[in-house]
Amino acid sequence: MSTVLAAPQLDDAPDSVRSSVPPAPRTLAETGISQEAIVDLLLKTLYVQGARTGQQLSDFIALPFDLLDELLLPLQQRRFVEVRGTAGTGRVAYVFDITGAGRERAREAMELNQYVGPAPVPLWQYRTWLDAQTIRDLHVTRGAIVDGFRDMVISHEVFEELGPAINSAKSIFLFGDPGNGKTMIAECIARMIGGSMYVPHAIEMDGQVILVYDPVYHRHPEDPADGPADGPADGGGMSSIWRRVEVEHDRRFVRVRRPVVVAGGELTLDQLDLRYDPATKVYQAPFQMKANGGVLIIDDFGRQRVPPRDLLNRWIVPLEKRTDYLALHTGSKFPVPFDCLLVFATNLDPMQLVDEAFLRRIHYKINVNSPGRDDFTEIFRRVCAAMGVPFDPAAVEFLYRHYYHSGRVAPRACHPRDIVDHVRDVARYRGVPASLTDELMDAACRSYFIELSDAPDTVRTQAVPC
Repeated sequence: MSTVLAAPQLDDAPDSVRSSVPPAPRTLAETGISQEAIVDLLLKTLYVQGARTGQQLSDFIALPFDLLDELLLPLQQRRFVEVRGTAGTGRVAYVFDITGAGRERAREAMELNQYVGPAPVPLWQYRTWLDAQTIRDLHVTRGAIVDGFRDMVISHEVFEELGPAINSAKSIFLFGDPGNGKTMIAECIARMIGGSMYVPHAIEMDGQVILVYDPVYHRHPEDPADGPADGPADGGGMSSIWRRVEVEHDRRFVRVRRPVVVAGGELTLDQLDLRYDPATKVYQAPFQMKANGGVLIIDDFGRQRVPPRDLLNRWIVPLEKRTDYLALHTGSKFPVPFDCLLVFATNLDPMQLVDEAFLRRIHYKINVNSPGRDDFTEIFRRVCAAMGVPFDPAAVEFLYRHYYHSGRVAPRACHPRDIVDHVRDVARYRGVPASLTDELMDAACRSYFIELSDAPDTVRTQAVPC
């Protein structure tokens, strides 16, 4: 087994890269799955896709052709597969097609599962390579955190609490009043983790196939939409080395950015377990498994369609043991790594959502307070610059004088963005330049804040939810 885990010998690659690249299997035994499973996959591929060259089969199943050829030769002898021609030199260029007998065998294999794609890796290999790339080994420097939050204005106290929390790679509970940037903080944390890792297309457990790779969450490392591939977590300057080892790694694994998975109010308990498709007889990995090696954000916690305590109880064992337990539809249960930075974000009172036992398991509890006046002014200034509206300190004075000082409403970090946006809407409607005059500010605030009457003689003002 040690040969399966040995990484490629790259003299010019740093140890961190050398130990985190799954090498291509050199024998059928090193694939970790049975020859029968690979034979079924070969026949199903030809059954679904039609005639393919040896190279095309190798590329699609993601195994070296010389290994597949060890199985194609007996399949030819058993008349399950035949050669229809050649597209070049050598057996890798032969055009293979399925025969009538092969179609019958492929249909039998389809009864077990209809998975057609890159060969799965065994569960133990998935655990091994996830451990080699664990998020616990990443280190985000203070400078990287300063850079990561450059677009936000947060208090010094919150900033200093976030640093150790991010480096812990354990769990964070962000709480506080709505509209103060908890979700944005969680997203910034996810972006600054950075770096690349390998995830398998699929894994095999007790003959069952579980899909892990998800292009929604597993993005290409060099995707320009998400910025550079290698962030501060792996020190930068590694992309050329990754490209050199690309051809040598086990192609059943895909190199991706460390994943960021966000689940909000739509999250239900069944989405945290394996989802079995009775039509294809294939499983889809749950959110937390797709987030392994990266960040899992539970946004708007407490507003899900299941009771918060039920949802939290589901996380107790993974948070303590860093291991989750999943079940197949056959009833078989098995452990999988729980290797992600779990971030809860809520604007509800934590003590009303969770008990002391659960809070003890959340390592970092960070209260994201409403901004002070200086921070609020800076947020306002940045919003104006971004929206092309000239900043005027009198606008901040207007809000504090008419709303905040009276206690009618508390300042929130989202107010500048929303109010300036309303100012632009009012100005566009009136056909005047957008500016922070008292008249436009008053019109914007009257359409943003609402009056709530608890009694005929008691009127208070609140903000529309941010």
